[in-house]
Amino acid sequence: MSQETRVVSGMRPTGPLHLGHFFGVLRNWVDFQKDYSCYYFVADWHALTSEYAEPHKIKSFVGELVKDWYAAGLDPEKCVIFQQSQIKDHAELNLLLSMITPLGWLERNPTYKEVKQELVSKDLNTFGFLGYPVLQTADILLYRPQFVPVGHDQLPHLELSREIARRFNYLYGDFFPEPQAKLTETSKLPGLDGRKMSKSYGNCLYMGEEMDSVRPKVMSMLTDTNRMRKSDPGNPDICNMYPYHQLMTPKEKRDEIRENCTQAKWGCVDCKKLLLIHLEEFLGPLQQRRRELHDRPDLIQDILAAGNQRAAEEAGKTMDLVRRKLNFDF
Repeated sequence: MSQETRVVSGMRPTGPLHLGHFFGVLRNWVDFQKDYSCYYFVADWHALTSEYAEPHKIKSFVGELVKDWYAAGLDPEKCVIFQQSQIKDHAELNLLLSMITPLGWLERNPTYKEVKQELVSKDLNTFGFLGYPVLQTADILLYRPQFVPVGHDQLPHLELSREIARRFNYLYGDFFPEPQAKLTETSKLPGLDGRKMSKSYGNCLYMGEEMDSVRPKVMSMLTDTNRMRKSDPGNPDICNMYPYHQLMTPKEKRDEIRENCTQAKWGCVDCKKLLLIHLEEFLGPLQQRRRELHDRPDLIQDILAAGNQRAAEEAGKTMDLVRRKLNFDF
């Protein structure tokens, strides 16, 4: 296997991606593909941990996820885009790692309790959900990367993967590198209602959403709750809308917004209308790239087929060596 600097990450196909995904994850992925050998996978087996009662939905979301990735700027010529379930080595390594992972490590996983509390409408008292960090570890270690892009809130996840790698190396001899965190900034884009942007809250703007749908959402979004009338001076630093301007509006316009807001020369409606202009400028190129795949579904299959082949080659090399380590190379 080459000594190239490798990055591995994945995303579950559970629905369309919103702008929080773009600014929190995909923008970083696009930058990484310029400097690293990147493996990005559609984590469809992981989607089953919460969507096991309606697995038919996952199939349709796989292609939609690839469209959003492509729209964001992922280039299949510069990175490997593949589908987790089509590389069966993920399942085999998951099984082998599960044999050596202490149950207590999984039960103390902080995200385990957090996600159960967030998705109260789903029964997540399953072996698959409890053990998903082992599958996640297999997803990572299979490609023996140097880095995994994570936000600060995901560091416990990665540390668990590192612990499992250390345990494997202790039992069977040094083999897996301990993947390091490639820290990325968490998206600073709140939901339309001021809460975290989340599909489950229904407070999102989606990457593939047409402006006819975006406009009424923006015009009704939460702004500065202390500003009751247009004549009241506003404060962009506590306004729910201003982070959108910080990400999509040119600086000279942001200076104008701050002046007119703090001096009560503009109302929130004026600011929303300006945001819509820059949202349309931002979303236009993304949606044009998305349409390239929407109009050519065969290209999605070609991207995944090529990526699956490249991923399978690397995964196969790893598993051949893992089986030898365990004396399971029958």
